[in-house]
Amino acid sequence: MSTYIFSSESVGEGHPDKVADTISDAILDACLAYDPKSRVACETFVKSNVVVVGGEITIPKLQNPKKGTTKPIDEVINVGKIIRDAVRGIGYTNTDDVFHADQIFITNYLTIQSPDIAQGVDAKGAEGKKHQEQGAGDQGIMFGYACNETPELMPAPIMYAHRLGRELTRIRKAGKLATWLRPDAKSQVSVEYVDGKPTRIVNVVISTQHAAGVPHAEIEKFCIEQVIKKVLPKDMLTADTEYLINPTGNFVIGGPQGDSGLTGRKIIVDTYGGMGRHGGGAFSGKDPSKVDRSAAYMGRWVAKNVVAAGLAEKCEIQFAYAIGHPLPVSVHVDTFGTGTHSDADILAAVLSVFSFKPADIVKQLNLLRPIYGKSTNYGHFGKDDSDLTWEKTDKVAALNKALR
Repeated sequence: MSTYIFSSESVGEGHPDKVADTISDAILDACLAYDPKSRVACETFVKSNVVVVGGEITIPKLQNPKKGTTKPIDEVINVGKIIRDAVRGIGYTNTDDVFHADQIFITNYLTIQSPDIAQGVDAKGAEGKKHQEQGAGDQGIMFGYACNETPELMPAPIMYAHRLGRELTRIRKAGKLATWLRPDAKSQVSVEYVDGKPTRIVNVVISTQHAAGVPHAEIEKFCIEQVIKKVLPKDMLTADTEYLINPTGNFVIGGPQGDSGLTGRKIIVDTYGGMGRHGGGAFSGKDPSKVDRSAAYMGRWVAKNVVAAGLAEKCEIQFAYAIGHPLPVSVHVDTFGTGTHSDADILAAVLSVFSFKPADIVKQLNLLRPIYGKSTNYGHFGKDDSDLTWEKTDKVAALNKALR
């Protein structure tokens, strides 16, 4: 038998990098709520009591083509309020928080999207654009992945790690149990696989920020009894499972006070925990014309439907784009030897059922909506939410029909 241990981590919404992601997606959602055709690429940096946002935003409703003028974004999008509301929603409102929703200093470096980029993406581009339809917002490679290890058709280690983070946040925001909990937290789960199947949890790591003066023994007992044993599968926890709770001891100074945060630094947490590959581009703060985000969602939708259709126990799809070009330059399917048909036949079925053109991805998944705040924390995949359309398994029948 082949035996190995695989580990994945998750981070809470109070982690500095996730604070940055949350702010970027909050600004994106505000733009899409005002104008679904908004083009947004918003990056956020946080440290101590400072928030810096930068990037490119173009809102067509603010433009007057006849006069060649553009109104400032702040006329319709109150960036400062959006940032403070996002930080407040995370929970940085304690009197001892250096990074506090009402006391942070905000610097805004958001500008209009470069016309050179826009002409490559727009359906009607400039002279030299080879195709007069919407093209990819950039070159790049994207991956989608699914497997049958969990009901969500996601790898077990990352889903278990996300469960821990969500439960910590739920308890903290309820404000009744463990009132000493603070927003910054990380979790990690190591799972033993035998012949490719998850069999037991070897160890669990939780590091959670807390108020000063809380005994380590209290934190340890709470995390094991009220979090780990309540959300992880009981048949996966054994007498040998090791629990490592706040292994360094105190974790009072956290969040942006303790470390800087930047949009897009947690893409392995956002995707498959390392079990499935991912492209080099981050998701948060980007509108769906950016294939870094929309095509990654497309890949997940395709792979999940392949597994849900019973065509494979696990499936990874990879495709690539050239900026301004409407068709992917390559598409590849790998079922790792678990497919009920050849990978070539599954790929042919996929190409007959799904369209990978950027404009079609946006249409198929209905992506021009302010839904992205729901995706920011605890993974962009594996959530049960009707707004996150890439999690639907609505193409199972079509795939099976195509293979027949």
